Amino acid sequence: MRNVAVANMNKIRKAVPRIESRAKIKLGVGSRESVVTVRGSELNEYLVEKIIEAVDFGFMVDDALLLLNEDFVLEFIEVKEHTPRKNLKEVRARLIGTDGKARKTIENLTGAEIVINGNSVGLIVDAEHLGSAVQAIESLIQGAKHGNVFAYLEKQNARKAGLSEDLGLRDDSEGGSI
Repeated sequence: MRNVAVANMNKIRKAVPRIESRAKIKLGVGSRESVVTVRGSELNEYLVEKIIEAVDFGFMVDDALLLLNEDFVLEFIEVKEHTPRKNLKEVRARLIGTDGKARKTIENLTGAEIVINGNSVGLIVDAEHLGSAVQAIESLIQGAKHGNVFAYLEKQNARKAGLSEDLGLRDDSEGGSI
């Protein structure tokens, strides 16, 4: 049995039926205001603890339930640890991008689910893409250009897919490049 402290009990209460049915575990949401009790096998208790932590952070329940798959991990990045800047609102804006475009692009290129809550960034991503997703977010926090970060992610995807580093920009038949 594990006790998990939560900040947003209302959100957890709404998620309890779906978590219990998918994880085959019992959750106790009693009169103790900010604690959820998890009962089940040791592995399921651990996984559900991570799911509750993700939902409490701000992830949608369906996204948090991805953590039941052993290939997915929950990772948090503190913005303050990667920049000396004082105006963290601008840093968060860089991560989100215009109309959420930067966040959505990183999600599309890595398969990650990203939530920005205060000065923390939460990621649910498969282990294969964890390193590149974290690197991309940290690079944006440190001020890298969006285009460079997206090019890095595309290059990582090409490498993982086993494709050549050559993206077709050279014309080898004439010995020159475009």
